[in-house]
Amino acid sequence: MSRDRVDRAPMGLVRKESDALDQQTFSARDIFPHIRIVMGMVIGLGMTRLLSGVARIIQHPAQHRVSALHLGWVASLLLMLVHFWWWEFGLFQIQDWTFGKYLFVIGYAITLFMLCALLFPDSMQDYGSYEEFFYARRAWFFGILALTYLLDIVDTLMKGEAHMARFGGEYLLRTPILVGACMLAAISRDRRVHIALVTLMLAHQVWWIFRLFDTIA
Repeated sequence: MSRDRVDRAPMGLVRKESDALDQQTFSARDIFPHIRIVMGMVIGLGMTRLLSGVARIIQHPAQHRVSALHLGWVASLLLMLVHFWWWEFGLFQIQDWTFGKYLFVIGYAITLFMLCALLFPDSMQDYGSYEEFFYARRAWFFGILALTYLLDIVDTLMKGEAHMARFGGEYLLRTPILVGACMLAAISRDRRVHIALVTLMLAHQVWWIFRLFDTIA
């Protein structure tokens, strides 16, 4: 065997290993945009539901009684959807995607869509106002809302320890408080409780977003 052939063999092996590494890096970098398309479709359906519902109220204000409580949750959920799409850019940090992780992210988005569907149902038959329907389905609404806060813990852990540490102990304190508030709202029909909750929720969302998520980095 000639010396040139001996020299070319290791070089060929190195080149193949380098090509395989480049392919692995390319896949890790580009797989999330593929997942984000499906996630965006689900979030888009939720936003369409909310915006179409608001447009319907504007077009036919006398059809169903307008409720400040109902519109407050519409505003809160619309902000939640916009924020969800913004913060999930952090999923780019995940290098090893599995079908389980993909299913989790899509499932998380689906819970948000279900909240939108409960605010603007397909039919308002037997209900005189959106607020009346909201009270009738409050256990479902706040049960799913509480679930989203628990799912957010898993979502945050998926992005790595450094991402989780960014929020500190405040995050771990925030979640049980929000879940507890949802449990209270699920069993209460006191309008003052619900008005106070949606007001505090909106204020907290705005404060949380601009304090920790003002820049996408």
